[in-house]
Amino acid sequence: MSHTAEIIAVGTELLLGNIVNTNAQDISQALSAVGVNVFWHTVVGDNPQRLKEALDVARRRADIIITTGGLGPTYDDLTKQTICESFGKPLVLHQDILDGLKVFFEKNVHMKMPSNNLQQAELPEGCTVFDNPVGTAPGCAFEADGVHVLMLPGPPFEMLTMLKGHVIPYLRGLSSEVIVSHDIMTFGLGESPMEELMREKMSRMENPSLATYAKPSEVRLRATAKAESVEAAEAMLSPVVKDVTDFLGDYVYGVDVASLEDVCFRLLKEKGLTFATAESCTGGRVAERMTALPGVSAVYRGGVVSYWTSVKADVLGVPADILEAHGAVSEETARAMAEGARRVTGADIAVSVTGVAGPDPDERGVAVGIVYIGLATPDGTFCRPLDLGKRRRDRIQDLASNHALDVVRRYLSGLPIELSR
Repeated sequence: MSHTAEIIAVGTELLLGNIVNTNAQDISQALSAVGVNVFWHTVVGDNPQRLKEALDVARRRADIIITTGGLGPTYDDLTKQTICESFGKPLVLHQDILDGLKVFFEKNVHMKMPSNNLQQAELPEGCTVFDNPVGTAPGCAFEADGVHVLMLPGPPFEMLTMLKGHVIPYLRGLSSEVIVSHDIMTFGLGESPMEELMREKMSRMENPSLATYAKPSEVRLRATAKAESVEAAEAMLSPVVKDVTDFLGDYVYGVDVASLEDVCFRLLKEKGLTFATAESCTGGRVAERMTALPGVSAVYRGGVVSYWTSVKADVLGVPADILEAHGAVSEETARAMAEGARRVTGADIAVSVTGVAGPDPDERGVAVGIVYIGLATPDGTFCRPLDLGKRRRDRIQDLASNHALDVVRRYLSGLPIELSR
């Protein structure tokens, strides 16, 4: 049976824009992976009447309602009380939870439990309790009138811990079928070109299904199968994944991999090579992404953010005649920057980025979005020229850093540096 869910985030601070509703994103991603359709996101303030109205709407259109927030001990934490009133569920005291709260306060806060925390030990009669090992507010789930209601705490770390430890197993238990997905990660084609290219294949598929998801500067294709066992689902998915990866060729940088930088890291380790960066318009984004990976010091030697032309010349050794004749944003400078980074750091390969991120053209009139990616290797120096168009500054920087990592990935994989389409 297919289930439909609505996520209701409770908290006036969300409506005021004081915090971002990351919980809805995390829950939606998790539910998608287990085959639960999320059709609605609702945000409501700490107001019992408006929450009751939201619940009345949700129960008419969804058979799973997941709420976040409003489970704390303060006067405005009224999610449980309002939900129980709406579904005719009495609240009952759970002595074991109350005892645990008392111990928590004695051991961690070194004080007697405040009386208002008592309400956190009160849960709907007959519910499934979700313990909270990283906070004081337990969650819970119950079924009423064919609707499953799940209540989770608002703090994201507490919510994520409960989502992984309790909610996903609970939802899997609602169906005898299993759902398995594989993510085919691509770079080099935007969402619209990818959708146009894959439209016929996707339109003919139901189970397994294939869908595109745009990530920042790249596109993920998710192949999903529903079957009576994991083995059966995997057998259904295997030919689909092979067909898609064969069709898209070197636009695919991996299946079920975390990121382009993660793939570059793995390839560098496999080949026993070291790596360096020289960045201008990206301001160190490539270096930041690489150094976020645990253990990357085994392959990444360092980088230079050469924003000023004088730094390109004095630190990276870009020849003055190149800078004078071609400018800081040019193929010649990109090549010289990569060669300089390789020479300065002693790395086996080095990538460089120079371009105009905007909002205005550079002093030579080079347009916003013009970027050059250089790559210096033992086999020679290469360059990928780009025209990323007049986009937002941060989008150009993100796209340029992805292109830099893609160039590295292609070289290490023995693929052409240039995009094939």
